[in-house]
Amino acid sequence: MTALPEFPVDGGCDCRTVRYRMHSAPLFVHCCHCRWCQRESGAAFALNAMIEADRVELIAGAPEMVATPSASGKGQSIARCPICRIALWSHYAGAGAAVKFMRVGTLDEPDSFPPDIHIFTSSKQPWVVLPQGIPSVPEYSDRRKYWPPESIGRREALLARAAAPR
Repeated sequence: MTALPEFPVDGGCDCRTVRYRMHSAPLFVHCCHCRWCQRESGAAFALNAMIEADRVELIAGAPEMVATPSASGKGQSIARCPICRIALWSHYAGAGAAVKFMRVGTLDEPDSFPPDIHIFTSSKQPWVVLPQGIPSVPEYSDRRKYWPPESIGRREALLARAAAPR
């Protein structure tokens, strides 16, 4: 397994208009092989690092939030550079704006964030060979089974903060 880098780590779009900084390790990294991710990315899969939104700092520019359909029917909001249109992260209906699904390929050092799991492998491209030793599931994963306890605790704390009266 690849060792995590020292944090913070930076990333951004191709034209460098939008730059961000991740201040901690992600909760979990998944490689999604669903047909929606294939279509959206124009590739065989999407690699997402899930992280609490308050652990990501925008350091340059401002992304445009684009409402996009999803397989759940609830849609997602994709942060795209308004100039080069690169997708930087998404917010899905489940956690809303509280969790960012960072596109690993937009990090300056994407090699440091290999997938913890492969999901929706029932629709993966037949020529994609999944690596041994990395969990894979036919649909979405059971976080209680696959996520590390620290990440589950961080997620529960995040949801508690979101539910607290303001």
